[in-house]
Amino acid sequence: MSRTSPAFPIALLLLVMPAASVLQFRAIAPLALVALVATVVLAWRAEKRVPAPRGAPLWAALALFGWAALSALWALEPKRALLDALSLGGFALLGAAAAGAVARTSDAAKQRLALWLAAGLAMGVALAAIDYATGNALRAAVRGLREAPATLGFGIKPAITVFAVLLPLALAAPIALWMRAALAVASVAVALWLPAESAKLAILAGLAGGGIAALAPRLSFRLVAAGLAAVILAAPPLFGAVLGSGFNAERLPPSAAHRLVIWDFALERIADRPIAGWGLEASRAVPGGRDVAPESALQRLHLTSPASRDWFARPSAQRLPLHPHNGPLQVWLELGLIGAVLAALLVVTLAAAARRRPATMGALIAAAVVGCLSYGVWQGWWIALLLVLIAAANGLPRRSAAPVGAGGASAVRPSPAPGSP
Repeated sequence: MSRTSPAFPIALLLLVMPAASVLQFRAIAPLALVALVATVVLAWRAEKRVPAPRGAPLWAALALFGWAALSALWALEPKRALLDALSLGGFALLGAAAAGAVARTSDAAKQRLALWLAAGLAMGVALAAIDYATGNALRAAVRGLREAPATLGFGIKPAITVFAVLLPLALAAPIALWMRAALAVASVAVALWLPAESAKLAILAGLAGGGIAALAPRLSFRLVAAGLAAVILAAPPLFGAVLGSGFNAERLPPSAAHRLVIWDFALERIADRPIAGWGLEASRAVPGGRDVAPESALQRLHLTSPASRDWFARPSAQRLPLHPHNGPLQVWLELGLIGAVLAALLVVTLAAAARRRPATMGALIAAAVVGCLSYGVWQGWWIALLLVLIAAANGLPRRSAAPVGAGGASAVRPSPAPGSP
């Protein structure tokens, strides 16, 4: 691939990002920003014009972030809400422009991008396995630590998330079937081995979703689009019905039970402002979020054993530490019903753009699972990863030469490129 190709910065990023996410996942955001800007610059130099961002997902995203910017008028932290909304909107424009530029590159450049993606994922999976087997020695070394503290192991979770969302795309690379099978088995095995529960579900869901999309593309598109939209729009009554059904959280590990306590509190605050929400990033400052769970909440979730009482009495067991660990609930909490409708529109347009490409549908499903179980929905590294994911999906080859490692086997069956975001 020529270094002047607009696909080169994204391909290079995909080669190094899985390994970088193992060593320090916060590097994803700056690396992605540099790659996206470089892609747009190279496209401008090649086409003699700045690539115009376009596509239904972009307009849906801008509508969502526009509403988020407006929420600064009533947000608990107005300046943060406005600046973050503008930043998210700008990031979406940049990502859409870069994705469009990658989509217009040659088939040869797209094939190389897919190969580098597969190679990067393989290196990242191997590095994660080595680090975990050595007690996080690699991650401790890059931080200048002689010994890895016990808490360092939790930082590997975002890396497994990166593996989960990239694996479906990597399996579309023009490599031999045995190579794809080995990559899938290794990725899943490492994900199941390492401590990252939501990423484990995501990597399995992504593979299953991609497989179903290959067998029944129209049905899978309708199910994914309708399912994701329904989860977002019906999140408060859905979670309320589950938590109010007498669910016994005592049977869960403390960390999982804490997640239910967080969701229970988020539902209370959503009910206070159901239409417009508390404003973007209000999860950090919503009243009562720093308190420990009251007796009534623990009783409602059957967290009544002495061990549970002791665990939830700790100052760290806050009712809402930074964010709800659930994308739909966070959107409802901060942006209300209006924001939820716009977010549902966004996921439907993304599903529509992915409907002709099973690999992209699998990646979308994996990302949706992570978004429903982990991380703040507006975190910079997570948004950066999603934008890179979209650019990579637009860079999948429409047809490939003989797969690498196939000994001159027949070409991979042609398939249409995904719609530009």
